[in-house]
Amino acid sequence: MDKNATPVIAGFIPLLDSAVLVAAAEKGFAGQEGIALKLVRETSWANIRDRIAVGHFDVAHMLAPMPIAASLNLTSLAVPMLAPMLLGLGGNAITVSTGLWADMVAAGADSGGDPASTGKALGTVIATRRTEGAPPLRFGVVHPFSGHAYELRYWIAAAGLDPDRDMEITVLAPQIMADALATGQLDGYCAGEPWNTAAVTAGTGRIATFKQAIWPDSPEKVLGVTRKWAEANPETLAALLRALSRAADWCAETGNGEELAALLSRSDLLACPADICLPALTGRIRLGRNTVKQIPDFLSFSGGARAAPMPSHGKWFYDQMVRWGQVERSAAAAAATARIFSPDLYLDALGLEKLSDDTPLHMFDEPHI
Repeated sequence: MDKNATPVIAGFIPLLDSAVLVAAAEKGFAGQEGIALKLVRETSWANIRDRIAVGHFDVAHMLAPMPIAASLNLTSLAVPMLAPMLLGLGGNAITVSTGLWADMVAAGADSGGDPASTGKALGTVIATRRTEGAPPLRFGVVHPFSGHAYELRYWIAAAGLDPDRDMEITVLAPQIMADALATGQLDGYCAGEPWNTAAVTAGTGRIATFKQAIWPDSPEKVLGVTRKWAEANPETLAALLRALSRAADWCAETGNGEELAALLSRSDLLACPADICLPALTGRIRLGRNTVKQIPDFLSFSGGARAAPMPSHGKWFYDQMVRWGQVERSAAAAAATARIFSPDLYLDALGLEKLSDDTPLHMFDEPHI
């Protein structure tokens, strides 16, 4: 590494969609832009949030709604933030215990993960449990302000259920979800890969549905940065964005899948077997022990314009915050969210033309489920 390179410290959580940061650091893309990128693995999203707020991290692998929550003063140690680049699209799934899945199958759940069918089946199971006096099901999400929380709630509500009344939702770090399911502390969870595949491989979980069926090609993780750091280090941020764009293109190359899985499996990164990492990188997902489904773009990476954040992305997350009572709707908050998800810094760094914010939000329609 060039001794004159500019140091940048990036926090990350051991998930497959940390791949762009990992590739930028390990494959030389950051170095080629004059950035000495140091990765620091963290154990929880709360730690990521707090450490970037106090300046331990310059940038971070971050849940897409977190910069909004921080900027709207909805979390502890809140600071104004930006999300200048999308690090990954898709990659989440909702996994249930094998026992719960058996009950859902008996209630008509689709084996291929259709969210309408599986949601309806879960509703039937919950209704039966209620008549029997059974305790509510407990589902895990990785953070209250996360795509996981909103996707789980969207799925549940679309089935005619109330996620705050008909189940218990708790917060756990993604890397312990499968263990919590195996020990019976959870009945299901929504998490990113590879922690759904881990439960399926262990024989303790079954993927009921997945993000690509709920909101196709939608943002999952972003590069999070405080507005203060971005304004103080514009050239460094621009160089980093160029490096990450090239790294994302490398991650997207089909021929690099096995190398990427092996890299991510390292003990200092995800610390999981490469064969657990590979399915989401190829789209060949094992929903259950005997059910494999090819899901195009289950998890996807991309440089270029496709990695640009859009105000419409932020709007969906903000709308979910309003829907679930996390924030009061206001014109000022909506405008702040649009600024957080502005593509301008990213497009300027890459020398790309400005985009119009007309990207459609592909979601299943609640009345149809």
